Amino acid sequence: MLDAWTFTLASVVIVSLISFVGAFALYLNQARLHRILLYLVSFSTGSLLGDAFIHLLPESVETQGFGLEVSLYVLSGILVSFVIEKFIHWQHCHVLPSKNHAHPFALLNLYGDAVHNFIDGLIIAASYLVSFPLGVATTLAVVFHEIPQEIGDFGVLLHGGFTSRKALTFNFLTALTAVVGALMGLFLGSVSASVSFFLVPFAAGNFIYIAGADLIPELHKQTQPIESAFQILAVLLGIGVMVALLSLG
Repeated sequence: MLDAWTFTLASVVIVSLISFVGAFALYLNQARLHRILLYLVSFSTGSLLGDAFIHLLPESVETQGFGLEVSLYVLSGILVSFVIEKFIHWQHCHVLPSKNHAHPFALLNLYGDAVHNFIDGLIIAASYLVSFPLGVATTLAVVFHEIPQEIGDFGVLLHGGFTSRKALTFNFLTALTAVVGALMGLFLGSVSASVSFFLVPFAAGNFIYIAGADLIPELHKQTQPIESAFQILAVLLGIGVMVALLSLG
């Protein structure tokens, strides 16, 4: 149990520090940044789907069997993600923001990120409570997803009227909600193992939604044959990383 706490807290601290990657956007022109983001989104898509279908769902089926409960937990993960986006106007801005992003949207984006990072912390904690390999796979899936998201979010804040320093500071503060989520997940998991039984398939549903509803539609905006081929390769690479992590078990 102590190892689970150590690995979980170390993982969410790393995830939180990724919020500073947004500063990277300042040193690239828009065309190059757009191209890099789409490949990162492609890789993130593969890693999220790979973690959901290769690690999280098999773990849930192994411990609980493939029945109604697992299906409902997965659907709850999808539904919660949908509700978050629907009612607080949160979206993953993986492409460059435009001048139409108003300051209120930037604030809503921060709020949405805080909720999302809190859920990430819960999910990472639940994964480590199940096993070390599952925790590592889930952490990497979150990290790969956070990189393009944080670059996009940084741009949203700049266009919303934030200075570079304020954008980085507020982005980091919202990222710290992952630590709060992790602590809650660890505490609840130490009290009842059934929490992990719920959160693992819930995480799978959450990852499936993010990949299918947020990331893949962005990739479809690029129709050039060569760029599309590289995107497919990046998706396959993300899945391949999750397959390779099976060796940790």
